[in-house]
Amino acid sequence: MGNTNSTHKISAQDRAILDLKNQRDKLHQYQKRITVLTDRELEIAKQCLARDDRKRALLALRRKKYQESLLDKTDKQLEQLEQLTGQIEFALVQKDVLFGLQQGTKVLQTINKEMGGLEGVEKLMGETEEARAYQEARAYCQWLSEKGILDWMLTSRWWFVQEISEMLAGRLSTQDEDEVEEELEALQRDTQGPVVLPNAPSSTLPEHVGGVKEDEHAVEEEAHVEERTAIPA
Repeated sequence: MGNTNSTHKISAQDRAILDLKNQRDKLHQYQKRITVLTDRELEIAKQCLARDDRKRALLALRRKKYQESLLDKTDKQLEQLEQLTGQIEFALVQKDVLFGLQQGTKVLQTINKEMGGLEGVEKLMGETEEARAYQEARAYCQWLSEKGILDWMLTSRWWFVQEISEMLAGRLSTQDEDEVEEELEALQRDTQGPVVLPNAPSSTLPEHVGGVKEDEHAVEEEAHVEERTAIPA
């Protein structure tokens, strides 16, 4: 009771690493035995020399030298096993890291796809910035209203119209701006009606001056006639 059937599956890489570590442990044990043997051969050589048995002492030292050569080979094999084990373990870790990077990249691609890609992110950031600017302007207008400087409704309405005007102006070309100006002038003419100018005079200025001169001559002639009639014969 309480036992679970789920067991960890041993892969080929796990078995290879386990075999390498077992070989490493065996080499360590072999090194210990060789070290014990070399120490024993050295003691035998000393005892033989104490008995003045040079031949047996030389044989013991030769066996000791052979054991030391085996010990050197064992050290090299251990070094190779350690390097190989470390490389395999590092490769497995690197494999896990690469797998994690691949999964992370897929997740990022999915998120970017859901958000509409880079353009969608930039659009969202732009809309957020515009909303933040609107909130700041709204708070400022409320502050003006509280201070009694300006009515908040009029200020917010002016800012809203100004903001829309600037946004539209930045998206229209020069030709579009000219057409808008012409349309505005046409609407003004339709709304205000044609401009009424004063009527031009019917007679020209030289003719009027000439008529005045003729009237003056007629008055002078009448005066001369009256003078002639008034003088006695």
